[in-house]
Amino acid sequence: MSQQGYVATPPYSQAQPGMGGCPAGFGSAPAQPLYRHYGGPPQSFPAPPTGKATCLWSPIPPVNVLKVDHPPLAFPAGPGPMQSPQAPPTSPLTQQQFQTAPPPAMGHPPLGPHSSQMAPPQSPLAGPTMAGPQSMGGPPPMGGMGRPFPGPPPPGAGGFQQPGPGAAGPPGHPQQLQGTDSTVTWSSTVAISKLYGCVGPFSWSQIKPIPGIKVCQFGGQMAGPGMAGPFQGGAAQMAGPPQKKLDPDSIPSTTQVIEDDQAKRGGQVYTTNLRGQVPPLVTTDYTVQDQGNASPRFMRCTTYSFPCTADLAKQCQVPLATIIKPFATVPKNETPMYVVNHGETGPIRCNRCKAYMCPYMQFMDGGRRYQCGFCNCINEVPAFYFQHLDHMGRRVDFYERPELSLGSYEFAATLDYCKNNKPASPPAYIFMIDVSYANIKSGLVRLVCDELKTLLDNLPREDGAESSMVKVGFVTYNKILHFYNVKSALAQPQMMVVSDTAEMFVPLLDGFLVNFQESRAVINNLLDQIPDMFADTNESETVYAPVIQAGVEALKAAECSGKLFIFHSSIPTAEAPGKLKNRDDKKLINTEKEKTLFQPQKAVYEQLSKDCVSQGCSVDLFLFPSQYVDIATMGDVATQTGGSVFKYSNFQVERDGQHFLSDLRKDVEKAIGFDAIMRVRTSTGFRATDFFGAIHMNNTTDVEMAAVDCDKAVTVEFKHDDTLSEETGALMQCALLYTTISGQRRLRIHNLSLNCSAQLSELYKSCETDALINFFAKSAYRAMLNQPLKTVREILVNQAAHMLACYRKNCASPSAASQLILPDAMKVFPVYLNSLLKTGPLVGSAELSTDDRAHQRLSTTAMGVEDTQLLLYPRLVPLHNMDVASDVVPTPVRCSEERLTDAGMFLLENGCSLFLWLGQACPPELIQSVFNVPSLAHVPVDLRSLPELDNPQSKKLRSIVDSLLDQRPSSMKLMIVKQKDRSEIMFRQHLVEDKGLHGGASYMDFLCYVHREIRQVLT
Repeated sequence: MSQQGYVATPPYSQAQPGMGGCPAGFGSAPAQPLYRHYGGPPQSFPAPPTGKATCLWSPIPPVNVLKVDHPPLAFPAGPGPMQSPQAPPTSPLTQQQFQTAPPPAMGHPPLGPHSSQMAPPQSPLAGPTMAGPQSMGGPPPMGGMGRPFPGPPPPGAGGFQQPGPGAAGPPGHPQQLQGTDSTVTWSSTVAISKLYGCVGPFSWSQIKPIPGIKVCQFGGQMAGPGMAGPFQGGAAQMAGPPQKKLDPDSIPSTTQVIEDDQAKRGGQVYTTNLRGQVPPLVTTDYTVQDQGNASPRFMRCTTYSFPCTADLAKQCQVPLATIIKPFATVPKNETPMYVVNHGETGPIRCNRCKAYMCPYMQFMDGGRRYQCGFCNCINEVPAFYFQHLDHMGRRVDFYERPELSLGSYEFAATLDYCKNNKPASPPAYIFMIDVSYANIKSGLVRLVCDELKTLLDNLPREDGAESSMVKVGFVTYNKILHFYNVKSALAQPQMMVVSDTAEMFVPLLDGFLVNFQESRAVINNLLDQIPDMFADTNESETVYAPVIQAGVEALKAAECSGKLFIFHSSIPTAEAPGKLKNRDDKKLINTEKEKTLFQPQKAVYEQLSKDCVSQGCSVDLFLFPSQYVDIATMGDVATQTGGSVFKYSNFQVERDGQHFLSDLRKDVEKAIGFDAIMRVRTSTGFRATDFFGAIHMNNTTDVEMAAVDCDKAVTVEFKHDDTLSEETGALMQCALLYTTISGQRRLRIHNLSLNCSAQLSELYKSCETDALINFFAKSAYRAMLNQPLKTVREILVNQAAHMLACYRKNCASPSAASQLILPDAMKVFPVYLNSLLKTGPLVGSAELSTDDRAHQRLSTTAMGVEDTQLLLYPRLVPLHNMDVASDVVPTPVRCSEERLTDAGMFLLENGCSLFLWLGQACPPELIQSVFNVPSLAHVPVDLRSLPELDNPQSKKLRSIVDSLLDQRPSSMKLMIVKQKDRSEIMFRQHLVEDKGLHGGASYMDFLCYVHREIRQVLT
């Protein structure tokens, strides 16, 4: 083999199940785009402009010649069977010419014979290219398929191309092409039989058009030894030389991207004075200095350069969205939010569009008038607000007024902003405990009561306040409800019972909601009595809707907003409003009706959500189920009211108690606002059209949240109304009206300005992958309520392929079709998308519990960018070689089994789960120092926390785990996993670069698949 480069057979030159076999019965492709799609008829592409391409990788057959700048790649042996994802349905796109990118930039060195340059960076990836068959006629196009773009069908399977210059050898033999340093050659007949799912000797007659089908199943079971996958074709093995595999290090790495951004921008001050600048990644450690645009902690965008026209937006299909986290936690070293109080006149607003005073207002006429940056209306400046302008046309008091110089600030609201023009009251927290047989027996009721005695000292309070103004109340229930009078004057708490759950009312007003400090003795007395009061209960039936109704009525009577903490164990089967029946039917999985499993049962619950929101009553649901409880319905009220759902299956106090208590503490203590309403205003030319989150919408513009806390985010999508101007850019203002924890009405304002460009290259250059995947996850999880999962998965891949194909066509320099070219800012987007497609809600496997899938769907809906990033690409941290003297957490490695070592110890976390994986050959001295046992065999797998030992390894590992738990919104239960143990299955499903346990391709396979889709779009 020559020293210059390796020639390798590609990983799939054996026929394997699942690459191209098309199970029948998928139905025809949808006639129009289904969600999140810029729809329209097909479009044609002119030739792309020239540009400087640096990200070139070729995972798919055809020949290309590529100069590789790095040393020859190693190709480890051992291909695995692959399950290829479904192709998306073909979505018609707008009939419109692609615009050319900007003229070539100056000063770049020429690229070989084609000296071409481009503006946007592309990922610095030069992987091996694959040589395809010598020459081949294309197969007949698949029947019944509308392709996204007009033109001839792809030449050959997945778009086979003619080889470049150089003598072609006989099919099936690798050949070194002249003038290349490194090429990978595909065996032609085998590769095509592989792509079309043919087994044995290949001939074109084997490829038959199948009506309405594009490619194979994605998301069914893995086809492998001993498993009935969707593709049965015998061993699907062909005789031939031993196969080699592409080096996984040659494909874009998420951990590398994170590491590079941390090295480049970590520890720095990020000032927000520039329009449209791309912030550091969510994983990077940085400090924000607000100088006129909201911090990225509050607002992140899918791209910071919007396309100027709707046509350009349709063409590129990059969703235009902002993820807003209005109450995001601000680190102690950053300036807290300023409160501006204009007294009885209230905040200054534009007369026409009602935008609030902000840095985008332009003062004129000596300071007597100002022009609104959003609607261009010219307004008079109120006399009390007048100030002279300096020689630059800026107000002299510019730096003294937060609303003129900062991106985020608050206004004190006047009575006009309060319900019924009455001042708001401080909120109340009502603790509602299910005292049915299951919760008493498990010890949960005693655990909750004991914890509340100390937890209520930590109720949220205003900065600097001595005590919290939040009032508390207590309810217990099974089939009937028990209310408690805990007035401070009483010697003993009093119980009042309401057994008529059909007409719920609160039997007492005075003494139900009290100040904890004043009634501490009575409350502690009550919390001591509750577990004993119900110790002998045999009641196993529960109600649920009447419990929430009781909470709403109590808050209504007290004229305040608040939150219900409900601790519930089973599906509500007692005769009462909101009674539910078990509708968990595994036969519906992978059918058209699977979506019904995730649709909440309406009736009572829909009205209940509306009642909660109008009263500012948020619901946090702690579930302790031992079987199906219909989370899709029970959790829906919590999600609609800005609350959260926590789930602890088969709860045992010893095993799960600390995990639950950590969640409860975080939930009670977190920063929060109540009775909130949010409006997103934009400058002319575009507007907010869609909203995703733990929210309620009564109309198309007002986002209503009974409560909004520091972890909740709302994802907002924008569409064009008109052409945007490159000069003025795109402006947005998020205004959130809410009640503080002390009962004040406030307006929290976040402003952000973006660039606009007529060049698609600018849009791709300023994309943010983490924000994009947050949008894709939320929109897919909403769409699965109305469409079959198969369709949702297809649309996801289809839109991704269109985004990347448009980049290739319009922004990248010309190169062979065999090269996969990705924008630098989106080079790891495929790994996140593949991970999303393998998440429980989108996978369609009978092995997954419906409740778990519904729970993940509801939780993700309210997540911010950092949470979805971690969920879809977990952190895998090697601990066996950590530097115990350093404060730094070891650098994470790629999330794949290949990174694990037998002698290693790894920590994996994704924000919901935390695993400590121990290799079979883990050194006994490491085991001894961490677990205080002599060897791996002695480590108890049911350990829930690490023993506190006085040695450097133990201290370092515990500090890493504690810091992770501290950073995450919810608590994570530590699970010890030994290599080759049964429990390892749970751990392996989080290795997102590998093949999914319940179906789904590996990252490498998915990249090949996406490449094929991109080429199909381009041809």
